[in-house]
Amino acid sequence: MTVAHFDQALPHGITLSCRASGVSGSPLRVMLLHGFPEGAFIWDDVMQGLAELAYCVAPNLRGYERSSAPSGVEAYRARHLVTDIASMIDALGAPMDLLVAHDWGGAVAWNLAAQRPRLIRQLLIINSPHPATFLRELRDNPAQQAASAYMNFLCRADAAALLAENDFERLWPFFTNTGGAAWLTDGLRAQYRALWRQGLEGPLNYYRASPLRPPLTASDAIHKVVFPPELVGVKLPTTVLWGDADIALPASLLEGLETFVHPLDVQRVAGASHWIVHEQPELVASTIARLLLRPPRTGP
Repeated sequence: MTVAHFDQALPHGITLSCRASGVSGSPLRVMLLHGFPEGAFIWDDVMQGLAELAYCVAPNLRGYERSSAPSGVEAYRARHLVTDIASMIDALGAPMDLLVAHDWGGAVAWNLAAQRPRLIRQLLIINSPHPATFLRELRDNPAQQAASAYMNFLCRADAAALLAENDFERLWPFFTNTGGAAWLTDGLRAQYRALWRQGLEGPLNYYRASPLRPPLTASDAIHKVVFPPELVGVKLPTTVLWGDADIALPASLLEGLETFVHPLDVQRVAGASHWIVHEQPELVASTIARLLLRPPRTGP
């Protein structure tokens, strides 16, 4: 089954370009959120693997591909990103049976699940830290600060121009600096080039708008951030699929996660990197299928 394309206009003036697979009238429905520097196409293999089971929709987040790309950093704060996806789910018919999210898509999904739980029945997070554990590690753990140092580079005013130089030579290492990326075929490189040529300022504004990045001084915004458990607590069935070879997001981010998320099932994948969606799409698809087909919870 081929991947379909459509644009979804939302009530607050944002339009998200989307990819979809499966039969739109399917009783099981899945939404999949990408991260940086990705686009909705990263889910194509996963969605096609699920086409006979569920209707899957993968929107390009605001600022990406043909989705609306408001100017100004303020437009990329968390509340606006959550509103986009909440409105998208409402437009398609809430609740979604499963929200799947990777990297920055996970940051949106964690907030959506905490603030608008009626919109989804289950959550699957793939290598994306919960905001509370990420805050802790970025603020207090030198290893995480070193691993996330690239975030401060991405906040530079000239970051987009620098990343675009020489056929995006500073962007390809995001994929290849784990020791190789056999999945990064010529065809996939062409898809990424086409995506990045449509603009990098929107994607970079996610980093600029967030206080969660390694502190450079004692007065940095991260030192003032507090996440009360009632604000970021998730009380939906949540599965975390985590590639253990992620060099930017080490598994220490999973420590204490059960304080904020219940019920929680953490599945660690030995040898998988941050780019597990590309590396093991069959595993991701089979995990989604298992979650969709398991009996609903009947107890606390």
